[in-house]
Amino acid sequence: MAEDIYENIVSLRSRGIRAVLATIIARNGATPRKPAAKMLIDETGGQIGTIGGGSAEAQVIGEVPEVIRSGNPKILRFDLSGKSPEENALFCGGIMEVYLEPIIPEATLYIFGAGHVGKALSVFARSVGFTIAVVDDRDDYANIERFPQANIFYVDKWEKVLERIEVNDNSYLFISTREHHFDELCLGFALKSSAKYIGMLGSQKKIGLLKMFLGKQGIDSAEFQRVSVPVGFDIGAETPEEIAISIAAELVAARKNRNIVLLKNAVHNAGMHYLNQPSS
Repeated sequence: MAEDIYENIVSLRSRGIRAVLATIIARNGATPRKPAAKMLIDETGGQIGTIGGGSAEAQVIGEVPEVIRSGNPKILRFDLSGKSPEENALFCGGIMEVYLEPIIPEATLYIFGAGHVGKALSVFARSVGFTIAVVDDRDDYANIERFPQANIFYVDKWEKVLERIEVNDNSYLFISTREHHFDELCLGFALKSSAKYIGMLGSQKKIGLLKMFLGKQGIDSAEFQRVSVPVGFDIGAETPEEIAISIAAELVAARKNRNIVLLKNAVHNAGMHYLNQPSS
């Protein structure tokens, strides 16, 4: 059964489906299953294996959505002795601990625009575990020679290429095309998607103009709060590589479910505090 579980983990990850692996890591006394017994529960409700059934297993299943959402592991302790009035479990006489491990597929970063910043970002984002998808209308830019770290390329006219991309809540989108109109197309696509993160290279003035144009197309202004612009943390970046580092840090923070706005404010305030220090 354990081998089947591991094969299914590989299958789930390849299909972009999140799950939780529950493993009994300790017991004291009699319990339904021994340590190392495993159960795999995916976000669609699929289950393989068991840790013994009963209310303990039901509680484990109930914790799955939160473990998947947070991406953080968790240990649950079950008193099966019947002595605890709060524990409505099987009275086996023992105590067991279950480790809940999130199984999260690699996040996919879609880079809209195969320019200098996108090229540099592909290097840093891949090094921290993102699958890289490059999207552009120019095959002399979006290719394996310029982007050796990329896993997939989408190359066609912008109106057509956007129709081929399937975005989910494990997708991260970075927009930096060579023309304002293309940025508008990509941002409109992004705001209609369930992407976990949307970042755009540009200024607040630029996003204001795009907000006006896309608002005329029926996109609610509240949706623009999802867009990180200017993208990346304020580290005084100037070169494409420096900008890419600041964006990669933001991508990691988003993957860890950190509040990007609060982090940006903290970095900005720390920088202002440093600049205002008296010189020695």
